[in-house]
Formats: sequence, structure tokens, C-alpha cells
Amino acid sequence: MIAQQKITVFANGQAKQVDGATTLGALATSFNLPHQMVLVELNGTALLRDEWPDKVLSHGDRVEFIKVVAGG
Repeated sequence: MIAQQKITVFANGQAKQVDGATTLGALATSFNLPHQMVLVELNGTALLRDEWPDKVLSHGDRVEFIKVVAGG
């Protein structure tokens, strides 16, 4: 069995070690965030929720999770 290489990504400014094949969707799930209430930026670019499961993270990526709050 081959061990998965770890990479470092920055989530909301905090360094986090993850497996090299981690997707953006898996990272969001690890933070227990309700996907329908979160906007995600990857390296300064907002991504559609449909892109999260297929977007594999790279070493040094910067991810921002922004909670969307409705109000009036």
C-alpha cells in the first residue's frame, strides 16, 4: 500500500495538511460547512458548487470559505 503524499493548503488563512488527492468538496466537508450556505474562493477565484467535487487541490492553494447569510 502506498502512502498518500501530504500537501499544505491554506483554508481561511490557516495552514492545513491534506492528502495530495483531496478535492475542494472534501475539504469543505471536513469543515462541516453546509454547502448550500457557503461561497468558496480558490486562489481568489469564486467557484460554482458543481466544481467542488472535481477540483483537486494543489500544494499552496488558498481557499476561502465565506458563509452566506440572508437577511433584510
